Amino acid sequence: MKVTVENKKGLNKDLKIFIDKETMNSYMDEKYDEIKSSVNLKGFRPGKVPKEILKRQFGKAVFGEVLDKVLKETSTKALEENKIKPAGQPKLDLKTYGEDKDLEYVLSVTELPKVEIKSLENIKFDEYKVKIDDSETDKRIKEIAKNQPNFKEVSADTKAKKGDLVSLDYKATVDGKDFKGSEGKNTQLTLGKDLFLKGFDEQLIGVKKDDEKIVEATLPENFPEKELVNKKAKFSCKILSVKQSEEVKIDDDFAKNLGAKDLKDLKTLISKQINDEYKNSLDQLSKNQILKEIEKIKIDEVPENLVEEEVKILSQGMSEEEAKKNKKNFEEKAKTRIKTGLILNEFGEKNQIKVTEQEVQAEVQKQLRMMPGQEKMVMDFYQKNPSALASLRGTVYEEKILNLIKEKGKANKKEISKDEAEKILKDAHKHDHSQGDEKKETKKKSSTTSTKEKKPATKKAKSKPVVKKTKKVSKK
Repeated sequence: MKVTVENKKGLNKDLKIFIDKETMNSYMDEKYDEIKSSVNLKGFRPGKVPKEILKRQFGKAVFGEVLDKVLKETSTKALEENKIKPAGQPKLDLKTYGEDKDLEYVLSVTELPKVEIKSLENIKFDEYKVKIDDSETDKRIKEIAKNQPNFKEVSADTKAKKGDLVSLDYKATVDGKDFKGSEGKNTQLTLGKDLFLKGFDEQLIGVKKDDEKIVEATLPENFPEKELVNKKAKFSCKILSVKQSEEVKIDDDFAKNLGAKDLKDLKTLISKQINDEYKNSLDQLSKNQILKEIEKIKIDEVPENLVEEEVKILSQGMSEEEAKKNKKNFEEKAKTRIKTGLILNEFGEKNQIKVTEQEVQAEVQKQLRMMPGQEKMVMDFYQKNPSALASLRGTVYEEKILNLIKEKGKANKKEISKDEAEKILKDAHKHDHSQGDEKKETKKKSSTTSTKEKKPATKKAKSKPVVKKTKKVSKK
């Protein structure tokens, strides 16, 4: 194979690739030997069909397969040997080809620009640590204690009031007749919450232990026995106990009930929990700062074909007039996204960052936890949409890249109070919101930065297109 590289304009290159006919014939012979053993032709034993007969029978099909194979192998090899990373799909133009002929073709590629990533190791950003005051921890523990049920049974002559827990057995009838589900044993109701039947609770206010009380209530619209919907039922109730809420004592026993070793351990856990509530959001601010710094890194030229693809994505759903009006703005945005994607990808490749299947599945599980009750729907979505799973892989890949940049970069560490953290996050939210109002088109989906292999426009050959997605990078 002989390869001649011709520089055209900017990042555009033509690779002239020549394979002599002897090499092509050896590929053809190899293919004929491969099919000979499986071909059955009348008058010939298996594996004994002469090559000339095979040529007449299968010549065109064999040449087509061989040509595809040679184009794929040689174009990939030519790109790798000349250290060319294509941006998008190379175009392949066959000049000379045919049985018992030399093969000559031109591979036209737009090369990815050289990217400087050394400065990422000195990148500056703010890193926050929230200092949680003891008063904040105590306040949170008191809130938890307040929501912990702590009912104590009262004396037999104490009347039930709103907020008390009443236990009862009941038997209900409609028009004097029993119905399915008309009996209940040891049913517990917190008076005033109205969680059983509308108006049921208030009729129990004033009852005492061992009282018998008739309560009337209308059966609701969603009652299983449809013929009884909106009918009035009589409930014969036997009061088993009346319990009143008591303030929970915050001590070691309370802490142990919550899974801590003791009260001191609980305070440590709660303090960490409060800190973690702010950590993710503040970490994201740090990563946004890093991305802004990356945008400042200079790249001499951004591949035009990638810019065109990105502009198409940004203008999806717009009228022709609207797209034309926003074209210049979209081009700038596209260049920024692509540039950021190229830099992150280069850093990821140089540092051999990989995304494992386990990490992708862990991210899927995180998505499932965020949508309780809809787990099956979410799982089905990812199983049926490989592109969505690829995007998720991209999210994990970008996270790993940004985390490594943070490790290597120069953090300006700041210890802040909870109030300061809230103010920083509030200001950042306001800024993001105003940016969103000014440029709503930024919400549109962009393609994922990718190093996946694709084929050239006419024949099989590998290439590595890269297109940036807003804050997303996908792993090859």
